[in-house]
Amino acid sequence: MRIPPGVYRVEIAWTAGPYEFFGEQFDGVECAATRLCISDDPVVAWEVGLGVDDDVDRLPPGERPRFGADHNVGCFADASAWTTLSAPFRTCVDGCWEPREVGQLPDGCERICDESQQADLVTFTAQSGGVVWLGRTGTGDVAAIVVTNGMTDAKA
Repeated sequence: MRIPPGVYRVEIAWTAGPYEFFGEQFDGVECAATRLCISDDPVVAWEVGLGVDDDVDRLPPGERPRFGADHNVGCFADASAWTTLSAPFRTCVDGCWEPREVGQLPDGCERICDESQQADLVTFTAQSGGVVWLGRTGTGDVAAIVVTNGMTDAKA
């Protein structure tokens, strides 16, 4: 899948209400999913996004490939600058990331820029167990990428 260079909108869906965590009840607001909007064309079909080592044929019937997120952070980034943009996230000592220059965005997201390659990385909340969905247009182009936030039963 190749996405042309450009500026794309990122949207976050929120859910609010009571939830249970380790037997305690809480009221709160949580990120339900994050969407990278590549095109305004209507999505006519959704498919599960696969990681490099994912193989749908090895999954039990009805299962989806899920991702792990050790620090509950996901990101969208320009693949051509991935090595540079993701470098600050490769070192975590005593629960703290390597220092990095960031731009704070709404909803707790961060933006890391590589001016030399004119590329960005945008972080968002992504708890383990989420699924990545690709929304395709009638021509088969990817119009959106949606990352659910650790919800095992989430559908696109």
